[in-house]
Amino acid sequence: MAILKLYEYPHPVLKKKAEKVAEVNDEIRKFLDDMLETMYASNGCGLAAPQVGVSKRVVVIDIAHEGEEANPIYMVNPVIIWKSEETEICEEGCLSVPGQRAEVERPAMVRVEYLDYNGKKQELLAEDFLAVAVQHELDHLEGVLYIDKISRLKRQMLLKKLEKFRKEKA
Repeated sequence: MAILKLYEYPHPVLKKKAEKVAEVNDEIRKFLDDMLETMYASNGCGLAAPQVGVSKRVVVIDIAHEGEEANPIYMVNPVIIWKSEETEICEEGCLSVPGQRAEVERPAMVRVEYLDYNGKKQELLAEDFLAVAVQHELDHLEGVLYIDKISRLKRQMLLKKLEKFRKEKA
């Protein structure tokens, strides 16, 4: 396994719509393993392929808290097939927008179809924080970041903070 390079806003790969994966094979499984290792090394709870510079419809998620047993979800070609009308507001962050957080309103529950690590078709009903993580990561596959879902003013303020954060880190 390998830790992959994370791409940060405003890299163009993050705005590109990802391509469907033809089949889940050993190459895709190795990529899923590398993505998961990268996500864990970065203290993330989700990672989409575009965030590591690969424009493919591949996502890994693990919302287990520190001290809990890892429970990774591997999603290839995921599609939301149902969204609840009820929404929730949750504070989100993103490995591609480091050090920043903002409140985003999303459907409280979603049902997702996808291929798992072995290429078997699966369906997941996600609610609570898992629903947020799933929607956040699937947005990446469409070239959408959580900062695209907040008001223009909040986004401008967040991007100024991001610039400051990067200067302080450098």
